[in-house]
Amino acid sequence: MRPIILLFIFILFLNCEDKKSKNKTLPKKETTTVVKEDVGVTGDEDTTDVSKRAFPKLNSKNAMEFFLQYDKKHKENKVRMTTDFGEIDILLFNETKFHRSNFIFLTKQKYFNGTQFYRVIDNFIIQGGSSDDRKTGRKRGYIGKYLLPPDTKRGFKHDRGVISMPSSDIENPHKLASPYEFFIVQQQGGAHFLDGDYTIFGRVIRGMDVVDKIAAVETDDADWPLKNIYIRNVEIID
Repeated sequence: MRPIILLFIFILFLNCEDKKSKNKTLPKKETTTVVKEDVGVTGDEDTTDVSKRAFPKLNSKNAMEFFLQYDKKHKENKVRMTTDFGEIDILLFNETKFHRSNFIFLTKQKYFNGTQFYRVIDNFIIQGGSSDDRKTGRKRGYIGKYLLPPDTKRGFKHDRGVISMPSSDIENPHKLASPYEFFIVQQQGGAHFLDGDYTIFGRVIRGMDVVDKIAAVETDDADWPLKNIYIRNVEIID
């Protein structure tokens, strides 16, 4: 009888272990913390021969001169953003020429394609231009690491529908702007407490209904949508 009892105990033990393994819950997908400056991910783009580049790798020393010259030849000021929820047309302000030129430049480099709206707060803002995808980091690594100075004295207010540029998360007392990212004010009546701190460089001229749909999605505790919302394409329309 003893061998039978031992065999029974052994089988019971295995069954218990099997149930434990099946009851383990998979950890929630860990999203990469968004860094509102260049994430510095290296890739094939970083090793590209400099002689083959159409533009210099941007940094804090050459970015302003680059966009000053870029502004003289690239006067486009309307873009169409195609998202998972529809299209958003944006007019970029000529008054904030460095920020307008930066957005046009990044659009022509197809930087925004495949990025996400990663911070969504209903009746406040939707913020986009970053991602938890390594491809976005590699794009930034190729274009360069730089910030833009604020340009907040043009008389623009953070009214509903304006597009503005967040400051970098790095120690930044002058609120230098993170050039790869943007936010659109969705708040009814505007978010004027932001005035003077962030550079407004355009406004939505079509598609605020899309902005409202994005703002209404369910998010986690970090304001990241539970289901990723992608910017599929950004193109110049005028």
